[in-house]
Amino acid sequence: MSTPPPAGATGEPAARSAPKRTAFLLAQVGAHAAARFAERISELEVVPADVGLLRMIATRPGRSQQSLAEELGVVPSRVVALIDNLERKGLVERRRNPQDRRNYALHLTEQGTHVMTQMRRLGKAHEDDICAALDDARRAQLTELLEAIAAQQGLTPGVHPGYR
Repeated sequence: MSTPPPAGATGEPAARSAPKRTAFLLAQVGAHAAARFAERISELEVVPADVGLLRMIATRPGRSQQSLAEELGVVPSRVVALIDNLERKGLVERRRNPQDRRNYALHLTEQGTHVMTQMRRLGKAHEDDICAALDDARRAQLTELLEAIAAQQGLTPGVHPGYR
């Protein structure tokens, strides 16, 4: 019995291991999902960054700009500009903090609350659309795997790294 010729000796390409493409697929699906999300919410006249900030304020009404900056991992002056934009859109209001008059407490306006209600509806439709290929068990598994990757990478839960 003869030994097979070494890979490539017969003119055929050497067998290669499957390319590592998980990170690429994460980036591809992430970019697609982000673009679709931006399209979906454009009817509300907001952008994804607005939605993230509104969600953070809605979950902790009365929080300070400083606490928002700390959670986002940005300098406070960046948050001032972001909140100025939301205030101009009529979605957020700054109120003097009764415990510390040097700080503002952030609150959603009535319009901001309405936008968040609509966002929940659009967000659910978006997630259902993006994950339509998965049954409930696979969707839960994917979520768990992505949470593990996010934690290992040191990402702050619920905070998009794009604010930095």
